[in-house]
Order: sequence, then C-alpha cells, then structure tokens
Amino acid sequence: MNNTTIFVGMDVHKESFTLCEYQIETEKASHFRHMPADYKEVLRYLEFLRTIYGRDTIFVCGYEAGCLGYTLYHQLTNHNVNCVILAPTTMLEKRSGKRIKTDKRDAELIAKCLAQHNYSPVHIPTATDEETKEYLRMRDDHKLALKRIKQQILSFCLRHNYRYEGKSHWTVGHVKWLKSLNPEALYKEILDEYLLTYTTLSDKIERIDKRIEELAAKDEYRESVKKLCCFIGVRTHTALSVLVEVGDFKRFPSAEKFAGYLGLVPGENSSGDSTTRLGITKAGNRHVRVLLTEATQGYTRGAVGYKPKALKARQKGNNPQVIAYADKANERLKRKFFKMVLGKSKKHNVAKTAIARELACFMWGMMTDNIA
Repeated sequence: MNNTTIFVGMDVHKESFTLCEYQIETEKASHFRHMPADYKEVLRYLEFLRTIYGRDTIFVCGYEAGCLGYTLYHQLTNHNVNCVILAPTTMLEKRSGKRIKTDKRDAELIAKCLAQHNYSPVHIPTATDEETKEYLRMRDDHKLALKRIKQQILSFCLRHNYRYEGKSHWTVGHVKWLKSLNPEALYKEILDEYLLTYTTLSDKIERIDKRIEELAAKDEYRESVKKLCCFIGVRTHTALSVLVEVGDFKRFPSAEKFAGYLGLVPGENSSGDSTTRLGITKAGNRHVRVLLTEATQGYTRGAVGYKPKALKARQKGNNPQVIAYADKANERLKRKFFKMVLGKSKKHNVAKTAIARELACFMWGMMTDNIA
C-alpha cells in the first residue's frame, strides 16, 4: 500500500484558485495549476495527482481563512477530502522580503505550512452556530448603517444652522425636535428622507433584537448566555455573539491562550537584553475583540461594588457560584480601571483594553467551569 502524503496548498479567490502540491521528502512544490473557482476543479486536480502518486495517496488540502468562509471546506469534506482552513496570523513561514507576492507563491507557502505544521487551524462552527453568527453580524451591519445615518442628519443640521438646545442627541425630545423642523424648499424633503431612513433602521434593529432574544433562548445557548450576562456590560447580543464566534472554549488550554486568540495581548520586540512592549497584537477574531472592548464601557462608571437592578435581573436564576464568580470579576475589573486611570494616569483606551483582556479571561473561566 502506498502511504504517501501529499500536501496541497490552495490560494483561493472569488473567481479563481491556484493549487500546488508539496512533499516533505523533496521539500519542493510542484504541479502548479490555475483554475476557475469551483471545488469540482479541485477534485479533478486531486485525481490527476493520484495518477502520479497512486490511488492510495493521502491528501491534506488547505487554504487561508478569507472571503470564501467555510463553503469550500464543506464542499471538499463532503467528498471525503481532508481539508484545513489556516489562520493567517498563525502561519510561521515568512513571506519573501522582496515583497514579490503572487498566487503561486502564496499557494506554495500554504502547502509548506501544512507540511511543516507551522499554523493553527481555524475552528469550524456547527451549522447552527454559523447561521446564528451570520444573523448577529447582519444585525451589526444594520447598527452601523444607523450610526452613519445619525451622523448624516447631525451634519445636515449643522450645515444649515439648526442647533438643538437639549442635553443629549437621539433622545425622544431630540427626535421630536428634528421632526418639527421646517427647512425651506428641497431641504425639507432631504430631511424627511433622512428621518424616514432613521426610523426604518431603528424599527428594524428593534425587531432583530427581539429575534436575537428568541435565538438565545434555544436549548444549546440558554444556559451559557445566562452565565455570560452576569458580567457588567454583557447582554444577550454580546453573550450570544461570543458563544457562536468562539465555539468550544475548552480548545484553549488557558485563559491567556484565549486572550491571545482574541488579539488582546501585548506584542513584543526583543533583541538581546532589550525588551520593548508593543500595542496589542490584534490577531485572531476581531469581532469578539470589538464586542468585549465595547462591553468594558460599563466598568468606567458607577461605584465599585454597586450592583444595578438590570444586572441583578440578568443574574437571577443562575447558580450562586456563578453569580459569586461574576461579582468577583466585576469588582476587580472596576477597581482596576479606576486604579489605572486615576492612580497611574493611564489613558482611557489603554485601561479599557486591559479590562477587555481580563474580561476575556474571566469569560474563559466561566465557560470552562474554572470558577473556583
């Protein structure tokens, strides 16, 4: 029996794939092929390689995480092809210093990383997690569109010297004031169209949020969402997003590894006796990193140890050990923020990033039952 293992690197794009094969014995890539973006073409390529290396050849295919998502992975695995999605930030092979980047070189690099195990694979979510994740990201897209239309309305009012005398924008009073404005000529129609878009998006997001509550109430999510909502600043949307984006928390051996996966750990540039700490790496899952950073806003206000009614309501029904663990985390993080800002004169964004890192660690502890 032929036990040859061939590693196939795939540089994939929307319209085309570039493939090559790599063997550990020869340490060379060969049989480069450019093809249309169709998984059937990949299967034909593997059949071609079998005519060279034998019918019992073992193939390991891989491509970088990107615009294709998990589609190609599922198509190949459904045809019994061993496929891996590589996390780009974990690939240890350095690209050429001459800054020559081609599809052939990228395919060769992927194949080499596969053969030498110089990468970390991307976690493949379940079908339910993937559907829920897409729904949550759709909601975030609408939220971003709402933010943009709000900025456009405020800019329009500023350009035409309509100044609101109230304390805060986008309150009931502010929206009522906007609707009472009566600009001249075409300006009235422009403002009405802006406000119509604002109302439509606001109503849509409210409807989507209700649907998210229903999704979070499913059996596979209910208990975990309730646990994560025990933390300050974490509500249903954030909790459910973290769950479906991360998947299995137990695949991370420690809280530090989880924080590193989110890119919330500081980078380092060391040489000899010199050690320079850099900003956070921003590697890994950007979506979760942003959500946790936004959640830390809740730790920037209020007295240490104070538990608002909304937080008590979210904690209700949880195990006393879970509530005690969350309370310990909430108090620690709030103390740390004020100590960094008031005691060490750190910038707010620096302090919030440090809080987000520790919040991620506490979440890992909660989801892996390390709450002792």
